[in-house]
Amino acid sequence: MIMGQKRAVKQIIGKTFIEIADAIKSGEFGEKIRIGLTILGSEHGIENLVKGAEIAAKKGENFDIVLIGPKVDTYLEIVEVESEKDMHKKMEELLDSGYIKACVTMHYSFPVGVSTVGRVITPGYGKEMFIGTTTGTSSVNRTEAMVKNALYGIITAKAMGIENPTVGILNVDGARQVERALKELRDNGYNINFAESMRSDGGVIMRGNDLLAGTADVMVTDTLTGNIMMKVFSSFTTGGSYEGLGYGYGPGVGEDYDKIILILSRASGIPVVSNALSYAAKVTKGKILEIAKEEFEKAKKAKLDEILKHLRKDIKE
Repeated sequence: MIMGQKRAVKQIIGKTFIEIADAIKSGEFGEKIRIGLTILGSEHGIENLVKGAEIAAKKGENFDIVLIGPKVDTYLEIVEVESEKDMHKKMEELLDSGYIKACVTMHYSFPVGVSTVGRVITPGYGKEMFIGTTTGTSSVNRTEAMVKNALYGIITAKAMGIENPTVGILNVDGARQVERALKELRDNGYNINFAESMRSDGGVIMRGNDLLAGTADVMVTDTLTGNIMMKVFSSFTTGGSYEGLGYGYGPGVGEDYDKIILILSRASGIPVVSNALSYAAKVTKGKILEIAKEEFEKAKKAKLDEILKHLRKDIKE
């Protein structure tokens, strides 16, 4: 009995020293969080997702990865399920229990009002940019959705450590209405740091040049356009069948949404899978759910609901 207790104590001490070494290496102290990854549904096979997860695990970023899917040959933890339906059910169970703090998955249906904020590397200067938004439906009203998308982008950028992100509005249908709405929100007391286009005429409305250069930290657009942009930024070097750049389609954000679920395309390659897991860990540690609550409270004090109501009325007329 005594020998068994000594062995257990040695194991605990050994584990503690390993955790301290990992923390010194990564610069991050505190309890590790677990990030889930579902491994069924990729166009490139299960091995593609597992390899991406193993690369992410070796980066030393102070989070553990839990795979959700069929048994595979890996040193990572696996919660075994055999179908995509069971996989998402198990994912939600693990999130609700707190066993995992966030999860990266594919082809997930968010409720209306929730959409995802992608993160890309722009080719002009290699600058990172958030695209609000890339999957999901913020609102059935397109212009209202874009106003919400701006908030979702700001929330995500702040969770990633950007205290006062610049915001640009892509020059798509409804952009001017969105500009007026966001400026009214700003004038009512909600802080929005508008970007200036690199074009000679300037302004908050962004052109193609601004996309390539990453002029704004947050690029606001409708979700369909954002989805296309994600595919172009992620796979312009591969011809489209393999997404090899960027961080994926990002976390689902919405008012009162209480889960951290990030989306990958079925075409996402190994580098994007790895990056998406790091993205998930960073927005989780950055307290994205708390920031979302705070930002919505500020926006509502600045009459967000009234502004959105007027938007809907103007469009009907």
